[in-house]
Amino acid sequence: MKSSLEIAQEATLRPIMDIAREIGLEEDEVDLYGKYKGKVNLSALDRLSGTPDAKIVCVSAITPTKAGEGKTTTSVSLTQGLGRIGKRPVLCLREPSLGPIFGIKGGAAGGGLTQVVPMEDLNLHFTGDFHAIAAANNMLAAFIDRHMFYGNERGIDPHRVTWRRAVDMNDRHLRNIVSGLGGPTHGLPRETGFDIVAASEVMAIMGMATSLQDLRKRIGRITVGYDVEGKPVYAEEMGCAGAMTVLLKDALKPNLIQTLEGQPCFMHIGPFGNIAHGNSSIVADLVGRKLGDYVVTESGFGSDLGMQKFMDIVCRAGGFLPSAVVIVATAKALKHHAGLEDDPRNSESENLKAIETGSANLARHIQNVKHFGLPCVVAANRFPGDTDAEVALVQKLGIEHGAHAAVLNEGFTKGGDGAAEMAEAVADACEQPNTFAFTFDDSDPIDVKIEKIATRVYQADGVDFLPVARQKIEQYTRDGLDKLSICMAKSHLSISADPALVNAPTGFRIPVRDIRPYTGAGFLTPLCGDIMQMPGLGKSPAGFNVDIDEDGRTVGLF
Repeated sequence: MKSSLEIAQEATLRPIMDIAREIGLEEDEVDLYGKYKGKVNLSALDRLSGTPDAKIVCVSAITPTKAGEGKTTTSVSLTQGLGRIGKRPVLCLREPSLGPIFGIKGGAAGGGLTQVVPMEDLNLHFTGDFHAIAAANNMLAAFIDRHMFYGNERGIDPHRVTWRRAVDMNDRHLRNIVSGLGGPTHGLPRETGFDIVAASEVMAIMGMATSLQDLRKRIGRITVGYDVEGKPVYAEEMGCAGAMTVLLKDALKPNLIQTLEGQPCFMHIGPFGNIAHGNSSIVADLVGRKLGDYVVTESGFGSDLGMQKFMDIVCRAGGFLPSAVVIVATAKALKHHAGLEDDPRNSESENLKAIETGSANLARHIQNVKHFGLPCVVAANRFPGDTDAEVALVQKLGIEHGAHAAVLNEGFTKGGDGAAEMAEAVADACEQPNTFAFTFDDSDPIDVKIEKIATRVYQADGVDFLPVARQKIEQYTRDGLDKLSICMAKSHLSISADPALVNAPTGFRIPVRDIRPYTGAGFLTPLCGDIMQMPGLGKSPAGFNVDIDEDGRTVGLF
């Protein structure tokens, strides 16, 4: 089989305007970025306001291994499969960050015969959304330093400036820096640092905003630090919230591209799932659900992270009622959760007992879906080397653990035909009655919201709030932030906060060492364990493989 990049480069793409017309968009509602990419104006929402809403399907997964389990591939497979059985699906994915692309992942377009295209464009710069977000983020940082340099009328405590600059690349050397060196004319020296763009609050805000005016209000509500009396200082007070919004107004429009089989895909915004809310933008969901029968939206990492945040944060803010959830499971990941080392020899040799042992992790994620009152379809995503007996066992265990259906996904090698059975199962699940409910209420105190997530979703014995976290809870309650949602930041490699605890751990507690206010995004972020907002490049990053060939074509993306 050809590489994913070769398949994408050889694909015959349809003009994106043709796809836009087919799904009901008018010509003046699409801004073209070349022939195969477009941005959709939010004015389409007003025109389509009376159109029935599509059913929303969230694609999540078991606890992933470091290499991932093919969640994007499954999301594209499902979309193509729905197309094959005569449905009108719309796919919503997050935009990829250059850091992971050149770090470990190598690409974020799906794979094999289930990809979104143009593959190279969407992985490299795309329509410039990430650049706009970085520019707006760094504008605010510059305006904060300007304010402090020219008299500091607001009385900002230089030791309590929480706003950091951002860059879209893994760079451990920028995590903690000292800025303003060089003497009085070059600024005031202080400790600060950089976040990767996907972990920045501006990215989170772009994912949460429901309109341009809502974006403007959220930008103004960003907490940039605290004054000498301990009172919060907001971006509005720095005088640049309006200018930041102007930089972001085009980036707020969802990007329209296509699958290899011509279904529409909104690929928009890319917040990390272990720090921020880990889902595509609300505006992409709002537009998508007016243009098809089904919106297939992918959440970051496992059900304990991206899916929980989609349900409790995104659906709450967007007013969505989801219909079903797909949990992606693989034989190799269940072997990992059984304690086998991530060695190719372990993945390629049949081991049914290990899969059965590791399925306790699958059971937990199915339980999480049921916690929200939704039907669950287990997608056994087949990898090379998986035997018929192994994928059949994954399906059998999915049913035994309470899934509505468990089906084989072979979209990678067969395209939509290999996902048609999965599509039929998901369509059936969407017709089942559900009792969707949130994990916590807006009125719950901050610590109660955190405890409900920890005990009901992670199945922890409780939460240990370190003194700094307790202090922050008291402070945020005084500041009137207790009605905000909770967005947990924890390891994606375990249901717990300890990445070493694989499978289905019990008897653990969740440590909360600090809580950060994302007042523009509309949530508080408890930090559970050692969570970094700036990754580092590994010893052999994927960027080593990326180059151009003698004909000028890209090679090495995958």
